[in-house]
Amino acid sequence: MIDSCSFSHQFKFNYLETEKFAIGHFVSSKDISAGGHLWRIVCYPRGCGREEHNGEYLSIYLVRMCEPKDDDIKATLEASVMDRGGALFSSHRRKVTHSIDRKVTGFPRFVKRSVLDSFYLTNGSFIITCDLKVMRKEPLDVPPSDVGSHLGHLLDCADGSDVSFVVDGEKFPAHWAVLAARSPVFKAQLLGSMAGANMSSITLHGIAPATFKVLLRFMYTDACPVDDELGDSPDDMFAHLLAAADRFVLDRLKILCARKLWDNISVDRVAATLICAETHNCPQLKKKCIDFIVEENNFKKVVLTHGFVQLAQQFPSILDDLREKVGA
Repeated sequence: MIDSCSFSHQFKFNYLETEKFAIGHFVSSKDISAGGHLWRIVCYPRGCGREEHNGEYLSIYLVRMCEPKDDDIKATLEASVMDRGGALFSSHRRKVTHSIDRKVTGFPRFVKRSVLDSFYLTNGSFIITCDLKVMRKEPLDVPPSDVGSHLGHLLDCADGSDVSFVVDGEKFPAHWAVLAARSPVFKAQLLGSMAGANMSSITLHGIAPATFKVLLRFMYTDACPVDDELGDSPDDMFAHLLAAADRFVLDRLKILCARKLWDNISVDRVAATLICAETHNCPQLKKKCIDFIVEENNFKKVVLTHGFVQLAQQFPSILDDLREKVGA
């Protein structure tokens, strides 16, 4: 699908008058708006000023007058000399394609002035015709990815499931290929040296069924859990999910959970969030929590919370970090 804009422009010169032009002197069209850009056609009757041309050539350029908005565009300049009969002379017809990353393109040695004098003068004048064509490609609309919805449906209906997980007595059918592709821990357990002869049922400990259910759906859909999956305490669920993501090396889910926990940070919850970050190797969240605590208005309140007492008991080394920052 191409959106095309075409323009023609003519330059008519009195040959004897152009002899008086200085090298580098130019005449140009007005600004031409096409394809979301402004263009100008510039003609140098005695060349653009390069020493090697020495005023012997007529030069023509296409100039883009504004910065490019995109690179999905192509412009072509076609220039011709009109002969004495009014036809465009094929031996002096040139075409160039404009590169969007350049502001200027064209013909520094379009035609020798001596050739103009010999063949193209009509009543002492000659005519240069320039055709500008700008084409913008209109990409076809691409629908959003539906892989997640398809795999989510596969998980819901359990078609073709070949492994199941038992979590606190609750059974979750799944597909080993999906899990192995998503998690190196599951890959080692299902395909590697850890795999046993019969891996159709695996019992997991240390994770709640509600947490594993949300974790499993993320592995199929790569989508952040929605509100109705988070239970009565979303912050607690995100903390449990962050722990599970660390356990099964799901780095994207881990950062998503860290961001959700940080979005809901408060004086009352920051110590518990810091414990979660330190326990489950999330340095980004840890740094943010420490920076939050050491703020003057927060520190005196945080140290009075029950969570801070737990923090001091479990990770006394963090207290040294806090003292250092508060002292600084």
